[in-house]
Amino acid sequence: MWDMLYYLAIVLALAVAMIGGAYAVRTYLGGTPSFQAVSTLFGGSKPLRRLSVSEQFNLDNRRRLILVRRDNVEHLIMTGGPVDVVIETGIGAPPHAGAGHHDEPSQMVAARVDPTLA
Repeated sequence: MWDMLYYLAIVLALAVAMIGGAYAVRTYLGGTPSFQAVSTLFGGSKPLRRLSVSEQFNLDNRRRLILVRRDNVEHLIMTGGPVDVVIETGIGAPPHAGAGHHDEPSQMVAARVDPTLA
């Protein structure tokens, strides 16, 4: 009986050590300072995120266009070729980007139609 409890305690201790090690590696690789990582683990406030990927589009099997937003400024980047290229920088974020609502698809298509082709 005691042997079974002893082995169960060892398995639980190893599981806790593995979870703690995985969290420590994730924190280290993420570049988060240790104090900040521990405080967020126990309910502290997370820092404001300044960087996000707005959209991405595959051009072909290798190349990809990525629209990156940093502090309400967007940058268009093409990756995957022989050299990664910044195509356009300083794109202002659309006025409704933070609101979370999108235009109707029919309005979006109508805005893109070239009148010379009609």
